[in-house]
Amino acid sequence: MDILKSNVCSAVVTLKKGEGRTLKAGGSWIYDNEIAKIDGDFQDGNILRVEDFDGYPMGWGFINTKSKIQIRMLTRDADAEMNDSFLYNRVKAAWEYRKAVIDTSSCRVIFGEADFLPGLVIDKYEDVLVVESLALGIDILKERIVEILKEILLEEGIKIRGVYERSDAKVRLKEGMERHKGFIGDEFDTAVQITENGVKFNVDIVNGQKTGFFLDQKGNRMAVQELCRRLSASRENSTSENTEEKAGISVLDCFTHTGSFALNAAVGGASNVEAVDVSDLAIEEAKRNAELNGVLDRMTFTCDDVLNLLPRYVEEGRRYDVVILDPPAFTKSRETIKKAAKGYREINIRGLKLVKSGGYFATCSCSHFMDQELFSEIIAQAAKAAHKKLRQVEFRTQAKDHPILWAGDEVSYYLKFLIFQVLDER
Repeated sequence: MDILKSNVCSAVVTLKKGEGRTLKAGGSWIYDNEIAKIDGDFQDGNILRVEDFDGYPMGWGFINTKSKIQIRMLTRDADAEMNDSFLYNRVKAAWEYRKAVIDTSSCRVIFGEADFLPGLVIDKYEDVLVVESLALGIDILKERIVEILKEILLEEGIKIRGVYERSDAKVRLKEGMERHKGFIGDEFDTAVQITENGVKFNVDIVNGQKTGFFLDQKGNRMAVQELCRRLSASRENSTSENTEEKAGISVLDCFTHTGSFALNAAVGGASNVEAVDVSDLAIEEAKRNAELNGVLDRMTFTCDDVLNLLPRYVEEGRRYDVVILDPPAFTKSRETIKKAAKGYREINIRGLKLVKSGGYFATCSCSHFMDQELFSEIIAQAAKAAHKKLRQVEFRTQAKDHPILWAGDEVSYYLKFLIFQVLDER
């Protein structure tokens, strides 16, 4: 059965006059208050035609009246045939893009709206797929999409041994859907080991955060690894008699999760890496990953709340060559941006104070609502409060397998990552 074709109904959504501005700018969401009427019979999750107030065809989208985002567009092409070939072409295009831009051994193969499959995420960890479905319409199609992806991969000699679903995010409740996780298809051994940037990681696809691992920081972790490698080489080749300058590189990695940035620093040559996280389970996994990479002897692990730890370390006069801040999103809505800005400012002040003059500071925000301009302003304020001068090394975003869609897209651009050299005011 062609599940996409069978899910198309004859109903038509008409927008209010002057509404649909985000859609017309290239976005894919239509909110409930933008809709004038819905003519015809439908069920939530169906695919239907969308028209502007004057009858101009806008394309095809999923409907869900239980959600504030009532329509999620599949295509702006009103003449597109909604059938299995349409799905195949979407999935094939997503995979071809990844092959062109990134190492695909472990990567995000489908990134929702940015791959024109709204509400769907599929991550590939070696020979395992992890699926996250966040919208009703795509939920109906997810198993067929997985089948198509497995077929495409098999054509290239990549056999997927198992698929696990991690649709357990709270946002599903806003869609009128239950949170769910479990196997899609046959059960399999969920122990997965991946290699990224030459660093090995055990990935917990069942209980780890999100789909098990933060693939979006891949390039940023490599940037930290390369920085530590260059700093370590410079120290080793130094002819200075200064004991501190001849010492190894010290690194503080805050919100380390399972050790991703810390391990890249250690593999890069840092000789004293401290990894901090509030979760004892994450810290234990970070230790196992350190052992896996043969760098346990160069690392220490601290289970503590970073927000409490940083002020203590400042008070104790600790200083590091490299400090990394990779906090969780402090805001997930526009309404809490002001409070989040204060939180980001405070941790960045504390983090900057822990960097030796001439050392390096990596900081990021993974909140979509904390835009680049505001985040940069917060970092500047933090530097002023900490009496530090910043020299920008580089500005980065999310990994290439998390593409940023330039077209009024609502969700694809979220990660901002900055590396600075930090200098005492002089």
